[in-house]
Amino acid sequence: MQLKVPDSVAADETMMLRVVGAASADRADTAEDGSAPDRSRRRRRAPRPSPLTRLNATAPGLARLATRVAAEARRLRPRYPHADRTGWRRWAPSWRQWLGVTATLTGLTVVLLGSAYAATDIPENLNTYATQQDNVYFWSDGTPMARTGWVRRQAMPLKDIPEDVREAVLAAENASFYSDPGISVSGIGRALWRTVGQGDTQGGSTITQQYVKNVYLSQDRSVSRKFTEAMLALKLDNEMSKDDILEGYLNTSWFGRGTYGIQRAAQAYYGKDVKELDVSEAAFLASLLKGAGLYDPTLSEANHARAVERWSWILDRMVEIGTLSKAERAEYEKFPEPLKRAPGFDTGKQSDYLVELAAQYAKKAANISAKEYDLGGYQIYTTFDRKQETALTGAVDKARKKARKDDPAKAKSLHFGASSVATDGRILAVHGGPDHREQGYNESNATTVPAGSAFLPFVYAAALEHGVHTSRDGAAGEVTPQTLYDGDDGIAVRTPEGPYWDRGGKQVTSHNDGRKSYGRIGLGRALALSVNTPFMQLGMDTGLDKVRDTAQRAGLLPSSFGPQVPAMSLGSATPSAIRMASGYATFAAAGKHVEPYSVARITRNGSKVPLTRPGSRRAMKASVAGAVQSALTDAFRTARPGAATTATVAGKAGTTQNDTAAWYVGTANSVSTAVVAYRIDLTKSLEPLPLDGIAGSPGDSVPYRIWSGARGIG
Repeated sequence: MQLKVPDSVAADETMMLRVVGAASADRADTAEDGSAPDRSRRRRRAPRPSPLTRLNATAPGLARLATRVAAEARRLRPRYPHADRTGWRRWAPSWRQWLGVTATLTGLTVVLLGSAYAATDIPENLNTYATQQDNVYFWSDGTPMARTGWVRRQAMPLKDIPEDVREAVLAAENASFYSDPGISVSGIGRALWRTVGQGDTQGGSTITQQYVKNVYLSQDRSVSRKFTEAMLALKLDNEMSKDDILEGYLNTSWFGRGTYGIQRAAQAYYGKDVKELDVSEAAFLASLLKGAGLYDPTLSEANHARAVERWSWILDRMVEIGTLSKAERAEYEKFPEPLKRAPGFDTGKQSDYLVELAAQYAKKAANISAKEYDLGGYQIYTTFDRKQETALTGAVDKARKKARKDDPAKAKSLHFGASSVATDGRILAVHGGPDHREQGYNESNATTVPAGSAFLPFVYAAALEHGVHTSRDGAAGEVTPQTLYDGDDGIAVRTPEGPYWDRGGKQVTSHNDGRKSYGRIGLGRALALSVNTPFMQLGMDTGLDKVRDTAQRAGLLPSSFGPQVPAMSLGSATPSAIRMASGYATFAAAGKHVEPYSVARITRNGSKVPLTRPGSRRAMKASVAGAVQSALTDAFRTARPGAATTATVAGKAGTTQNDTAAWYVGTANSVSTAVVAYRIDLTKSLEPLPLDGIAGSPGDSVPYRIWSGARGIG
């Protein structure tokens, strides 16, 4: 071994030579306590192979691929600053790095959008507000009467919307509707820019997106809502036909003047149905989709100028996309001015009483639930005759004004119920009260006061139909108009066994108006003169159960009857004006009865709704009805010998023994009308009060004045 001595060491300097490892080896051989050391704990482990080395050992091919990827990754890894560049380029990423970042972001975006699309479900339920419609009621002549509901909307099938109307909307809003995927990428970009930069998301939406916003989403303006709108539009476009989407859009869009949907817009701006629009009118309605507040020309001159400009642009656009020829375009140079205001409905006052009756009948006869009915979309064609309703209401209003003038104190509690019913069951007119907005209580349909002597024809009809029994086990005796009964006042009511006693142990007697006695009198004559006492006994002889059954078959409701006692024959039942008119109509119809109804037909969005219509049934023999009608004709002629009429008129007055009601019920020209006057202080109770002369006298009663005024009889 050769040793090299450093030059810094002097020649005469003593040096110690140390052998590396020898001393340490000696120390290693002996532990501190003199024992042999544990060499296993001191042994160093061999370095672990790298993952690439292990991969190369198990899968050489994959190792080579991993090596190449790692090399490319090292190349893409930014090195700042770049040694081979100068200036700002030393700090700029290379094109490979830009490409990698772009590819990564694109991939993440695709994954994000794909996940969002997959996670987006089309809601099962549409917005209630977007699907709610109004219900429209029509007079019997087909003219609008009233509408109900918070939203003025009526959905129309696409097939019932003219092609010109559809094309005008497409030209104005989304010409590529039938070819686009449901969204507009550029439009969404513009909308997002406005959201971020100006806080406005209007514009840039396809028809599909607008439909989604109308029926599924709220109207808030935010990036998240716009994103959800786009996802739903894409999905809806894949799952719904374009025609269905367009139909929904046309039926849910707002057109101003409180209207939703193209049908209501056509009615509000032009007073016609959508199927009657021409292309020029359609172009104007399409312009409203951009913002009715800015394009309704009746609101301001600026609006008018904007409307004309956009209307013209839409027609030109239709020519440009090939849905309107130049020759057709040339026909529309004049702006189609809309109505200054939407046609109104006679709401409040009497029409609301009519609507109330019609709605109740419609739901029952068409089996429509209250929930379905409230969602709207129904067109209810009623039986109410506009002219007769006007005449009846006018006659009542005239009587009410006179009562207020003659006796203001009593007039405050005076009520009039009236109704006209045709012999075929149609309710032609009703008077429900002074104003439905002030009094929801419908007096024409109320069962509040007794019928009084207006009930006598039903007793007469029952006796003619079934005969009478003067002995308990004897055969029924025939009754004719000439059959005589005691017409004196105060006679006792008898049974086959003797006088009739009430529960208080008092013998029951009957009385005539004015306590007048007539002696022995034929039943036909007694009805004509409204003599009470014969009919109270006649009811007992016929059988009160048969009297009640006859009245119900003629049209009175079972619920209007009270205890089956002798007073029932003098009109203790409390039928409504509608039911009394219906009962007398049965006499005029030769004994055939049709339940009164107020709705002739129903449609929903143009489609017919099945409706149960009441049928005609035999209530009594034609001969019986004829005899009653003849007596009622005599009653009218006897009471009103000077009445000028060319019609066959029959009718009689009705009074009650406690003076709580005054009636007149009669028929003319196959129409039966019933009028009742009574007093009730609704602020205190429903207990009838005495009329005390405010309803006139038997010879000049207020109900008759109303009846004759409504029927046009002098």
